[in-house]
Amino acid sequence: MSKLKAIGVKIGVAASAFVVGIALPGNASAASCGLKIGAIGPLSGPAAEWGLAMVAAAEMAAAEANNKGGLQVGDQKCRVDVVSYDSKYSAEGAAAGANNLASQGIKFIFGPVGAPEMTGIKPIAMRNQILVFGDSYAKNAIGPQWPLVFHLGPGPNVWGPPIIEEAKRRWKIDTVSIIAPNDQGGTDIADVDQQDYEKQGVKVRLEYYQRGTTDFSPIITRVLSSHPDAVDTASSPPGDAGVIVKQLRQAGFQGPIGRLGGPGTDEIERIVGGIEILKNFYWYESTPTDDPNVRELSVLFTKETGKPVPQGTSFWQWVPEARLLLAAISKAGTITNPAKVAEALRTLPVQDPNLGQGLWTGKKFFGINQEISFPFGIGIIVDGKTQNVITHPAAEN
Repeated sequence: MSKLKAIGVKIGVAASAFVVGIALPGNASAASCGLKIGAIGPLSGPAAEWGLAMVAAAEMAAAEANNKGGLQVGDQKCRVDVVSYDSKYSAEGAAAGANNLASQGIKFIFGPVGAPEMTGIKPIAMRNQILVFGDSYAKNAIGPQWPLVFHLGPGPNVWGPPIIEEAKRRWKIDTVSIIAPNDQGGTDIADVDQQDYEKQGVKVRLEYYQRGTTDFSPIITRVLSSHPDAVDTASSPPGDAGVIVKQLRQAGFQGPIGRLGGPGTDEIERIVGGIEILKNFYWYESTPTDDPNVRELSVLFTKETGKPVPQGTSFWQWVPEARLLLAAISKAGTITNPAKVAEALRTLPVQDPNLGQGLWTGKKFFGINQEISFPFGIGIIVDGKTQNVITHPAAEN
């Protein structure tokens, strides 16, 4: 099994909002106000690993504040609760979630995690003056027209080139087929990935599939007919990517398989049936997962919340952003004025005790400097053996 395997439990969640209460210790009962943070993401389906990790990160930041007596906001200590909503990785689901949270008077939303959801949530968040701190690889994930929308980054235009360079160093890759969903969550990322490959002399062939597909055999047949040196699953959710990789290997494809679209290797390995079947694999890790300081977040999560750590590695990426959001609320001294919190957020240094030094970026690519960039990792499996995850420093778009 991969050494990245985390002990975790997946919990099926109905598509409705619910409050996650974090128990306060005896000396923390004096919290004098309440702060609800929304958390919208896919809590069921192929992308559930990402959504559950995002919610867990919000829960951890809330627990860290509550276990100290509450979040200091002005002259009050506020208890923090997380209200989560299953978007089912769709624009409609995210829009419904945003409307639900807005009806509860919630002014801060953590998530969502994908381009379809960001498309659905932004208009409602702006109409209701809600601050959003989401993740999406869409080309318009954030922008000057959405001053209350912040972004968990960086995007594939930053980490794609060094990962492709590392893959080419290890394997002969002159041609690659990219397989991605046929909506904005897939096409935007596949387009950037294509440019990254072509800049390094690799010819690209694109294949798109309808979300909800469970049998990828027709696509696999077309891909293999072009005899690519490598296949890249881009931003396909871990559940979909696992099936794609499994069917590629069953069809006899022996070349390296890439994933320039988000973490999820553990789930892919589980679906495929083992690391020896993955064989040769390269991917983007959202954090340097071999760093002991990063891995300590799993220990801290159980300590602070009393729960088992979520599956996968993307949880580690979300915690610093959750901490930063609460720090901005504390600095602004308000739980009702998102514009003031956004102003405070822009002034905070990007630094975390576990992930280290990061930076604000996004101006060049999005037109607004509201993206967080922390160090990330380059994952490599060679002949069924996991290599050390390569750490790449925080980088500008």
